Amino acid sequence: MAGASAALEAAKRRTRVKLYEMRPHKNTPAHTTDKLAELICSNSLGSMRITRAQGLLKEELKFLDCELLAIAEECAVPAGTALTVDRQCFASKVTQRIKEHPLIDVIREEVEEIPEGLTILASGPLTSDALAASLKEFCGEDFLYFYDAIAPIVSRESLDSTKLVQASRYDAGEAGFLNAFMDKEGYLDFYNALIAAQQHPLHDFEDSSFFEGCLPIEEIARRGERSLAFGPLRPTGFRDAERRRPYAVVQLRPENKAHTTYNLVGFQTNLRNSEQERVFRLIPGLERACFLRYGRMHRNTYIEAPKLIESTLQFRKRPDLFICGQLSGAEGYLSAIATGLVAGLNASRLLKERSPLEFPCQTMLGALLARLAGKGEYASIADRFTPIKPIFALLPLLSPEPKGKEVRRRVYAERSLEALRGFPKSLD
Repeated sequence: MAGASAALEAAKRRTRVKLYEMRPHKNTPAHTTDKLAELICSNSLGSMRITRAQGLLKEELKFLDCELLAIAEECAVPAGTALTVDRQCFASKVTQRIKEHPLIDVIREEVEEIPEGLTILASGPLTSDALAASLKEFCGEDFLYFYDAIAPIVSRESLDSTKLVQASRYDAGEAGFLNAFMDKEGYLDFYNALIAAQQHPLHDFEDSSFFEGCLPIEEIARRGERSLAFGPLRPTGFRDAERRRPYAVVQLRPENKAHTTYNLVGFQTNLRNSEQERVFRLIPGLERACFLRYGRMHRNTYIEAPKLIESTLQFRKRPDLFICGQLSGAEGYLSAIATGLVAGLNASRLLKERSPLEFPCQTMLGALLARLAGKGEYASIADRFTPIKPIFALLPLLSPEPKGKEVRRRVYAERSLEALRGFPKSLD
């Protein structure tokens, strides 16, 4: 994702790009196609509301004329107030756009060592062993990692429509979700089956640490009987036919524009395949669900960014080497797109002997980059670095702070966009 974004942004600035992709000659544990920008986990790029961190970052990327965000909007499917894409449409369009670009050469081979000369590393959390070893030697630091998991996908025709409600939370936006309402008895049956189900062993990994932002659903459940009802199965914003709030709600999000496949929202898991079928078919409407993709776990790799890089995404010890995407510690697809844009922009500027740009810390993008680099107020943070996603807490505080969360966030958003408007008009 980040590499595709970086390639398009650099080429847009009249820079010739060689884009290396090892698939299909060598696959990763999670990818299933040879297309560029293939979405592995969720097909959602987060909220479009400006009072949400990802919505604000989208507004900033629109201002910056982000190529991948425009393609994502072309491939959008209904999902309330979130930007959710048909993953096949998105990957196909990105791949076509890059292949047809006269300044981008796509080379299908594995890169086993960090190249000399101006380079952007965007190999993602599933970086191949050879390149990971080269990067580890270059950094002089051990890699950090966390377990990541993906949710299962089911076919629409296998679902019982009579038991599902098509709606979005609080009826916001277009009603693209299918929702399975649970009463307390059904929820407890599901909960008890889930915490007792067998998992795949973790013998391929060194320990059992998980990244908080992508916990397997069974791990959330082990935190307490109501943990799911207050988490991914929260019923807020829904009412049944008698206007009562359900005890819990399972949401299914469309995977494509034809609405023939659906993703179980928040159901990333490490359960054995047979257990996924047994337990998840306890959900109303999924009794005969056909699983087109089972949930599974894999290890994600990223560097300890604050010790290694600048907010321009350059390595301190080698300014002609950039890094972006989740490999840099920027969590999520939208962050990958955003950091790819910055890497492509700044690498192009460096090639033209112009100074790389540092984005204002009042912007969501600038604050995210400052956190990655450990700059400003983040310079003194000594805790173990874990991947960071856009959150309002990254932004510098207002004084005085406006009262009310929505009001406060809107003021932050207005300040962010104003700071961006004051940025250099020419980003070439």
